[in-house]
Amino acid sequence: MKTNKINFNGQDIFIGIDVHKKSWSIAIVVHGYLTERFSIDPKPKILKRRLNELYPNGNYYSVYEAGFSGYWADRELRSLGINNIIVNPADVPTKSKERRRKTDRVDAIKLAKQLSVGNLEPIYVPSREEESLRSLVRLREQLKKDRTREKNRIKSLLNFVGITVPVEDEKEEKHWSKGYIETLKNLDIEYPELKQTLDEDIIKLENTRSQIARVIKSLRETVKANQQIREIIDLLLTIPGVGFITAITFYSEIIDINRFRRLNELAAYVGLAPAVVSSGEKEKTLGLSKQRNKYLRNLLIEASWKAIKKDRCLQNSYGKLLNRMSKQKAIIRIARKLLNRIARVWRERQPYQTEIC
Repeated sequence: MKTNKINFNGQDIFIGIDVHKKSWSIAIVVHGYLTERFSIDPKPKILKRRLNELYPNGNYYSVYEAGFSGYWADRELRSLGINNIIVNPADVPTKSKERRRKTDRVDAIKLAKQLSVGNLEPIYVPSREEESLRSLVRLREQLKKDRTREKNRIKSLLNFVGITVPVEDEKEEKHWSKGYIETLKNLDIEYPELKQTLDEDIIKLENTRSQIARVIKSLRETVKANQQIREIIDLLLTIPGVGFITAITFYSEIIDINRFRRLNELAAYVGLAPAVVSSGEKEKTLGLSKQRNKYLRNLLIEASWKAIKKDRCLQNSYGKLLNRMSKQKAIIRIARKLLNRIARVWRERQPYQTEIC
């Protein structure tokens, strides 16, 4: 005797996914109750097939945490008719016992339950084109760190063997000019093995510098070829202190400025929002929150140091701030002002006009 297959038409099915390279841990919540737990190969099509078997015709909602797996799974899940979101792990409400028992299964269950009650805020998912631009901008930052490590390796080697580099101008050494590198290459080193070690390190440094130059050239060509991006970058460049790298990095990380309704939301994303501890009627500010976009906060602070040299209003504000706080705290407040300028110019699509102090 045949039995009719259960139809979940119109019912919401919530799926928590703990993603790993070799497997996904799945938890399913229906009507507030945990109903299924299982592991599958990390393939969206397999998950969709299981959902069709267990909950045919249901409304599928899934979630996983941002991490190494990026956005590809989100795109595939959505293409299969599963309403997926990605969340920041730091924004997922977590009970103390969940912290003590952190396993793949516990994480999947937590995600499914929090999704079912609407407690999760999705992060912005860029398009493939936007993601590609972001990857190239981030590559420049990674290469910049490699360049710093290679410089430090050369300094450490010379210090270790007691070799002093003769320079006429300290700026050459500070900025590692072509002249300074030529001086390094021509150092009179007695032992050939030590000379080869230094030469190899210099080759690595020069290769990295060439890579950075190629990446920046490609970014400029991308901006030039894309009118939409070019218009925004040109507007941001009208702001004192904002150069091409700052502008393209902000664009690639934010993409759509209108996803931040208020300046405080944007400041929190960048990492310029204070961490606050509240107990009863008392509230204590602990300084900058550790949660930040690592590509934007330091860059914005660097831009702020440049801005106070070019903009009289910011110079005036910075001077007043120094009367009651340290330079480091003062520049953070200047960075907030600079961030406000970036947001305003971007939203209004109008060049920056010098403010009246």
